[in-house]
This record gives sequence, structure tokens and C-alpha cells, in this order.
Amino acid sequence: MLPFILGLIAGAFALWLPYNAKRRQIKILDEDKQLLHQEKQIVVEFMHNMVEAVAEGSNRETMFQRIIHAAILSTGAMSACIFEKRPNNTLKGIAVEGLFPPQRKLPKSVTSKLTTRAQFLESILKSETYQMGEGLIGQVAKSRRAQLIVDAENDPRIVQHEDPALKIRSFIAAPVLFQGELIAVLAVANPSDGLAFTETDFSLVQSLAEQVGLAVHNSDAMQLQIDKNKLDTDIELASNIQGLLLPKKFPPADHIAFASHYTPAQKVGGDLYDVFALDEKTIAFAIADVSGKGISASILMAICQTHLRHFAQLHRSPSKVLSAINAAMEHTMQRDMFITMVYAVIDLETEKLTLARAGHELPLFYDQHTNGGLDVGPIQSPGMAVGMVPPAIFESIIQDTSIHFGSKDALLLYTDGITEIANNNGDEYGSQRLTELLRTHGDKGAQELVEQTLESVHRFSQGTGQLDDLTLIAVKHA
Repeated sequence: MLPFILGLIAGAFALWLPYNAKRRQIKILDEDKQLLHQEKQIVVEFMHNMVEAVAEGSNRETMFQRIIHAAILSTGAMSACIFEKRPNNTLKGIAVEGLFPPQRKLPKSVTSKLTTRAQFLESILKSETYQMGEGLIGQVAKSRRAQLIVDAENDPRIVQHEDPALKIRSFIAAPVLFQGELIAVLAVANPSDGLAFTETDFSLVQSLAEQVGLAVHNSDAMQLQIDKNKLDTDIELASNIQGLLLPKKFPPADHIAFASHYTPAQKVGGDLYDVFALDEKTIAFAIADVSGKGISASILMAICQTHLRHFAQLHRSPSKVLSAINAAMEHTMQRDMFITMVYAVIDLETEKLTLARAGHELPLFYDQHTNGGLDVGPIQSPGMAVGMVPPAIFESIIQDTSIHFGSKDALLLYTDGITEIANNNGDEYGSQRLTELLRTHGDKGAQELVEQTLESVHRFSQGTGQLDDLTLIAVKHA
């Protein structure tokens, strides 16, 4: 009987062993599931904090500060720091929380300052830079692989300090990446429960680092969009202001008609035209082109127009007006920028037109003689661009040129955006084509002359696109 009972006990024990092992396995799996669930919840909460930071449009340093605060709450670490990758390929602490130990030995001379540890350590971490591969942080950055140091007190890679508060017991550092590009290194030190970091903690920090990379990328993308929207608004405002500076109506004049066209290559441009009365019998007009395009060119052109209007009231000679503009702008223009310009004055009583040219394209004159003859060609006038040479040299070269502007005569002023526009073969429109167009259509009114010119230019370019500002002024005597 006893052997039978012993056999039953042995059989039951044999059955209990695998059952108990299975129960333990199930318990371990349940614990793992719970840990995974907890980690998932932590990561979700962390992502929520990051989304809030991105939505708030925080600057980069503020956002990193929120990141390490969320990292400490998520991991239970006593301190954390983010080391950002700088443009020169070094690493620098940008945000720190808690008594995060410096990654280099502290000089003994500064130990007395440790009474205000938090502020002092933060200043140390934010002032030092680390090379790729230097220390554990540099190694993580260079290898792009996270590191878990369970027993940091016996690991030679860990820098230890004499102050007990700065002793590192356990340490995790993980690279913050986006699409393989290093952004920063996230480091946490010393769990608050006094134990070592576990593989679960290590996995959690790696997950958090992945979310940081995504959050930083989204923040940068959002900031770029904000900056772009702001720039678009600024450009739109500059374009509207520039539009206000260009004349919408021309001063009335018997027998003289003006027409103009202006299309910038970008939202704002560097071309200028202006037509204004000096007195009841005198009308001034000008066309100009700044080297370059965009906002800087439009600002320079607005300054030039202000000087033009001012000096035109002081001098009746176009060459003296341009000389005064050159002298006034000598110290306000960058060395690599200049302005070409033609400025003309027409006396309505004497029909005398006087102009001066500061390195601009030669005006084209349609000269209809009283005897029926016709001459079409450029008006020669010497001069250099504004801002290229000192006043003494500029004044020695520029001269006034006068012509009789009588019945049926026409004058065409333009910028190089007209003559330099190219077709699909790379051929430029050129001044010769413009001269022939004026010969054919110079007998028409000012507005029709402008329209015929634009139609000819667009037909020639075959839709290749506008690379420069297009500006025209047509002056026609009835």
C-alpha cells in the first residue's frame, strides 16, 4: 500500500512541476505585458507633452527643457541632460535638470562653488563642448548606438566626482535621430529608487529618444513654415509698398502722352520708373535698375526714388541730379551693388528734351522729321552707374544730352529685362529687335507702343519664363 501511495505522490509532484513552471511563465508574461503596457503609456504621455511643446511654438532650448523634464518623470531618473549636436559637429549641453554630473572632471578650485550645485552644474554643462567620440556621450553620438551602464561606479567610461551627490550609480545615454541624422544625445542618471537601471528602463529611454527626434523635426518644420509665412507676409507688404511708389497717373500735358509697364521677376523687384511734374511747363521722368532682385534691391530703389524727387527740385540739369544721387548714396550702398539710370526733363513749351544716363541701356528715339524723313536709333549719352565710382569721377564723365522732341516723335526707355530675355535656343531679344519694333510701331500711341513691345517680347521668349524685371516707359508726342 505504501508504495502505491508514494507512487501517487510522485506522480502528482511530477504533474505539479510543469504546471507550476507554466504558472510562473504565465506570471512572467503577464508582468512583461504589464511592463510593455506601462512603457506604452509612458511613451504616449511623453508624445503628448512633445506635441504640446511643438504646438506652442517653443524655441529650441525651451523645447529641450520640456523634453528632459518629461524624461525624468517617465524614467524616474534623478537627473537628465540633452547634448545637442552643433553645426561644427561638436556636442553641447542645451538643457539640464537635477544634479546631472559634468562629463569632465571638475577642478578642485571650484568645489567651493558647489553650495549652489544646480545652477553651477548647469553653467558647466552648457559652457563645455564635446567632440564626437569624446567620453561616453561622444561615443554614443559617434556610434549612434544607445548605452546602458548598470553598474556605473565600476565602469571606467564613467567620470566620477568627489562630491557624493554627483556619484553616478547607473546611467543611460541614447542618440536622438531623425532619418539617420544625429540631432542630440539624451542622457539620464541614477534611478530615484536607488537601484540600477534595467533593460526595461533602457528600452524606454530609447523609445523616448525616438519620439524626441520626431518632435524636434516637427518643431523645426513648423518653425520653418512660420518663418516662411512671416517672410511671405513681409514680401507681400514690401510689394504693396513698392506698388504705391510707382505712379498710377501721369501729369497732364498737351501733346505729350506717357505709358509704362512694370513686372517684377519676384514679388518685389529692383526696377524703378517715375514720371512727375517739376512745374506747369516741365515734366521729369526716369527709369532705373538695381543690380540684384528681391527685398534688398527694392529697398535701395525706394531710397533712390526719394533722392530723385528731392534733387530734381534743386537742379534742372539731369546730370547734376544724377551726380547728387551718386554722392548721396556713396556710403549707403554695398560694394557689390549699383544702380543704372536714365533721367530726363522735357520742356513742354520749347519741346526740348534733356537727359543724362548713368550706365543704363541707351534710350531709343523715334525721330519723325517735318519733311517726312525718319530716324530710329539710340541716343548716345556718356555716364557710369550710380554707386560704382566716387563723386569726382562720376561728375567728370556724366553729361547732359539734348534733343528736339517734336510732333510724332517717340522715346522708348527700358531695362535689360527686356533686351536680355532669351528664347528656347538661348538667343536674347536684344536692342536691335527693339529698335526694329520701334521703327514699325513708333507712329502709334504711347500705350499701344508698350503693348506691341510686350507682345513681341513674349512671342520671342516662347514661354521660357521671366528671369529679370521687365520695365518700359514710352513717351509719345502727338
